[in-house]
Formats: sequence, C-alpha cells, structure tokens
Amino acid sequence: MKLGLFGTTAAVALAAGAAQAEYSLTILHTNDFHDRYEPISAYDSTCAPEDNEAGECFGGIARLITAVQEARGRAGDNMLLVDGGDQFQGTLFYTYYKGEMTAEFMNRLGYDAMTVGNHEFDDGPEVLRAFIDNVEFPVLMSNADVSGEAKLADAIQKSTVIERGGEKIGLIGLTPQDTDELASPGPNVIFTDPVDAVQAEVDRLTEEGVNKIVVLSHSGFETDKRVAEGTTGVDVIVGGHSNTLLSNEQEGAVDVYPVMVGDTAIVQAYAYGKFLGELNVTFDDAGVITEASGEPVLIDGKVVEDQEALDRVSELAKPLDEIRNRVVANTTAPIEGNRDVCRAQECEMGNLVADAMLDRVKDQGIQIAIANSGGLRASIDEGEVTMGEVLTVLPFQNTLSTFQVSGAVLKEALENGVGQIEEGAGRFPQVAGMTFAVDPAAEPGSRVSDVMIDGEALDPEATYGVVSNNYVRNGGDGYAMFVDAENAYDFGPDLADVTAEYMAAQGDYKPYTDGRITMK
Repeated sequence: MKLGLFGTTAAVALAAGAAQAEYSLTILHTNDFHDRYEPISAYDSTCAPEDNEAGECFGGIARLITAVQEARGRAGDNMLLVDGGDQFQGTLFYTYYKGEMTAEFMNRLGYDAMTVGNHEFDDGPEVLRAFIDNVEFPVLMSNADVSGEAKLADAIQKSTVIERGGEKIGLIGLTPQDTDELASPGPNVIFTDPVDAVQAEVDRLTEEGVNKIVVLSHSGFETDKRVAEGTTGVDVIVGGHSNTLLSNEQEGAVDVYPVMVGDTAIVQAYAYGKFLGELNVTFDDAGVITEASGEPVLIDGKVVEDQEALDRVSELAKPLDEIRNRVVANTTAPIEGNRDVCRAQECEMGNLVADAMLDRVKDQGIQIAIANSGGLRASIDEGEVTMGEVLTVLPFQNTLSTFQVSGAVLKEALENGVGQIEEGAGRFPQVAGMTFAVDPAAEPGSRVSDVMIDGEALDPEATYGVVSNNYVRNGGDGYAMFVDAENAYDFGPDLADVTAEYMAAQGDYKPYTDGRITMK
C-alpha cells in the first residue's frame, strides 16, 4: 500500500483493525549531538551560566539524562534508545577527549545502538575504533565495506537484532555515501549506495524471521525519503545529518512527525541535544505499522538538570576552562552562523571567517578566500566573544591552506559549492575578495555566473591565489579540483585562532553582509 507523504496529522492510522495489533514500541532517538554537553543558547552556541539559571537555555547532557529518564517512565518495557550519528565534533570537549567522553555518557544513557555519522570519521578509523571499544552497544553501518580497514573490520556491524517484549527488532545503520569527501575515513573504507545496502540487510533479516525493521540513517532527510521509497520492509527510519526538525508543534519544523512514505515512518530531531525524539509505533502480526504517532520533546529550561551529570561535566571541563573562558573580541550584534542560512546564501559568519582568512594571507599574493559552510558550526551572541565560542563555531582544528588555480578551476569549485544547495550541503562557499551570482533553479554545474575578482570578470586562463582550509584544499566537501593545485601549502595557522585574532583587531566587530553572493 503506497500512501505517499502525510503532511497534516500527528498520528497516522495505517490500516483498519489497528486495535487488534499485537505489539507496540516506543523509539527514543537523538541525532547530531556534536558534543554539546553543556547547555546551548537560542543560537545553538554557548549559553552563559546566568542565562541557564534563568531558564533561557536548551539541552546539555544533564537535561538530556532527565528527559530520557522521564520518557522511559512513559514508555514502559517495549522501548529503544537509538542515535542517528554525529555524536563527535563540535566543542572543546571533543577536541580534548575525542570519543572517550562521548562513550561515557552514551553508556550512562543506556543507548541500544547508533549509526556511524560522517564526523565519527573526523580523526580517522583509530579514534572511531577506540570509541567502539568503549561503548556497551553496537555501532552500525550497512553501506560501507570496512573489510580492508583492519581497525574497523571486526568492530562495525551492518545490522543487529534486539529483543523487546518477546519480539525481535532489526536495526540497520547508514552513513553518508560521500563520507570520504566529508571526513577522514582513510583509503580502505568503501562507501556504497544506501538503498541497495538497506535492502540487502532487510532481506537477510527477513529470512531470519525478523519483520520489524528500524534504519538508523545518518544520511539526511531527502536520502531517507529516497530509501523509504526505494526499499521494501523498512518500518521506521531514524534520521540525522541534515539537522531536520520534524514536528507537529514546533515553529520552523520542516514537516510533520512522523513523515510517512508508504508504510515507513521517518523521524528526525534537529540537533545538539535540543530535542529528544519520541515515536510510538504499533505493529500488526505481519510486522506492518498500523499506527505511528509522537513528537520531539523540547529540552528547554523547564527540564531539571541531573546533578550527577552536572558535576561530572564540570570535572571534565576543568582542563578546558582556561582556554575557552578567555575573552578574545567583542561583537556589536549577534553573528548569524545558522546552517540553514550559511548553506544557502551569503551569511554573516561566512563573511567573518572568509575575511579573516584573506586578511591573514593577503600579503602573500592571495586574492580570494573560500570557506565551506559545513565548517561553520554555530552563531555567536552579541557582546563579549570568548575563545570557547569561536571554537564552537570552528571546532575542526583546520589550518589555513594557500594555493594557486586557474580561473576555470575556480569556476568549477564554485559550481561544486552550490551544486547541492537544495540539500543544504556543507560545501556551499562563503567567500572574500570575489563576488558571484547563483541560480538555484538551474542544473547543477550551470548555476554560477557573474564571477568578479577585484572588480574584474573571472578570466578562465588566469592564475589566482586562493586561501581556504586544509580540509577543502585536500578535496573535502567535493572540492577535488583543488587537490592538484599549484604551490599548495596546508600548514598555516589554526582557522579558529586566525578568526579570533582578526575579530580582536577590529575593535568592536560589526557583523554584516554586502551582496558578495547574489541569488537569482
């Protein structure tokens, strides 16, 4: 039975006789936590202690623990707690502890399984393996061949089966197919198509008598819909990667919760621990969902913080305090760094970072800067700016890279940057020293026009000096055209330090956009 997308109702009854269904299950889920152990502000950035005490903050591991405990009380025995990937990367906690702190708190929360997100590969297979060895639950990824990577070959499962209330539930993991462009998995992990990978695992699980299938998908909302449409036997997809808010109540939600594609319920709960997804599903004897309802729980200041977790976070934060509490600059207004903005158009944070990059190397014959928007991880509030806030925006320890390319290659790079704008991809380019226009309605590869550098039209035959970060220069986010660039130097200063020093030199920094990227 093909039902298409539902857009108006919180609870979806899928078949007559739902009352006779044999089995009900609650799925609690998180995604894209990104090491936000401390509360976040409305801008998804660091929240000041006084604002937290005033109840104006969201998330934090201490609130998440309470929210999960309360949800367990509502759910009863037939319950799963799962994660849609990207627990890693985003704050100094990851920079300092890598996956150790993540494993500690995920074990404490009692997760049943998670999928591998692209950021779990940020520090290569070795750090991911150490994390897997420390957690008490399976880490899943079906659409990758890890047999050639000794550190992961015996550590990651494509799927697993969990029993609840006498019923078997199959869990399948997915990661982005382009993880080799997004992170650092190394040359020995081969990523494959998600639809084919999921169907293969569904078929295998079905042969084993498992008829309730949940996919943990760190692949983005659009891919999740494609997987639902292109497979049979998938009951629920718990999403991640696109930081999509699905909700029947929250302002700004992309769609309802859950979104139904045929008999498949798709859910996702934004990011950064701001919400805890809570999906209730009922299955008939054949393992088909007859009813699906729920809503992400907003983890706001009304949720009481768990004291033991607060104490532990404070203990783990001590080595970081001196670094992050140092005030490095002042801004006259909030600096917009929201991914929904920066991955679709010119944004204030993009201008700041690109300007800072170009300013640092402009005396080296460098004319333009390109910053991938996926490297911009938060906004910054008005007022004093601490190093901790800068590191929350720029957590990846990327270094400045300078190189030379032709105008033709530069045009190719810009086309790559805007080639997935409809997907909110992190490759969208924020720039300095140049202007260009984008037609999002045009075919990918033909969207960029009116490229101007220093007031002159781009010359395909000319050579231009470029600054970016080492991740982009080495082909990250699809910028493969930069890999063979001339005179490349990838070992400049840390991008976060460059940005902090640039802001400090401005006095009171004034965020701005100036039309350097125009949308047709």
